[in-house]
Amino acid sequence: MIFEVSHKTVYHYTAPVAQAHHLLHLAPRPHERQRIIRHSLLVEPAPAARNDFLDYFGNPAASIAIENHHSELLIHSRGVIEVTPPPPIDFAASRPWNEVAAELAPAKKPYDIDVVQYLMPSPQIALTQGLIDFARPSFAPGRPILECAADLTKRIHEEFTYDNAATDVATTIEEVLEIRGGVCQDFAHVLIGAMRAFCLPARYVSGYLLTRPPEGKEKLVGADASHAWVSVWAPGIGWVDFDPTNDVIPQDKHVTIAYGRDFQDVSPVTGVLLGGGTHQIEVAVDVVPALAANG
Repeated sequence: MIFEVSHKTVYHYTAPVAQAHHLLHLAPRPHERQRIIRHSLLVEPAPAARNDFLDYFGNPAASIAIENHHSELLIHSRGVIEVTPPPPIDFAASRPWNEVAAELAPAKKPYDIDVVQYLMPSPQIALTQGLIDFARPSFAPGRPILECAADLTKRIHEEFTYDNAATDVATTIEEVLEIRGGVCQDFAHVLIGAMRAFCLPARYVSGYLLTRPPEGKEKLVGADASHAWVSVWAPGIGWVDFDPTNDVIPQDKHVTIAYGRDFQDVSPVTGVLLGGGTHQIEVAVDVVPALAANG
């Protein structure tokens, strides 16, 4: 599938901003199943300085500095991306979770930092007793890692209610577990935390979903906005994606932007301002097949 992606963010400030510095994670990340055909980033007012770089996790990122007084900020990311589905995976063929967890324990077999860095707690994913209690039914001794992840994905989808008014960026995992509701970011954090609670690496994936579903198919939850899902690591197989919001294994309808430990690592727009008062944000995301977009 080839997609055209548009992500437009507009900030409206109640008082002029004298100076602003922002970090952006809006450019799609190339990987073995995703090719970036083209990408552009429009910022108004135009930045006095812009630096494009790869962050610690290997994600494309940009830092911008705006020195003109402004009461409105427009950030518009546009791209054309080709996504191919992963090969079929036999979840039952993945190794037993408890064997891998034992290997990853301190002083055991060393693993690449690209794996173990997604094993530890992170700023928005604390490994609490409530999280361990929630996850435990999915981890029978000897059960293959990917079967554990698939079971957790299904349970989160069935037991939690999607409600974009129930949580915000400061909501903790314990609060999400208590209210059994939230948005894709929250569901991804719960799945990641559940895997890490049993000493298994999992990482946060930010991205988008196809906005217009194939004829006769329902639109997935998370379309028309930034989306989030999870990659779980299985030795001998690699990283495998799970979308707990929709209880699906991402194929070629998910467009990847960035990987991180949690949302905080890959937030689309962060920054600091001088002035500005309060603000309102408008976000519009559209992901359409390239042929449809071209008529």
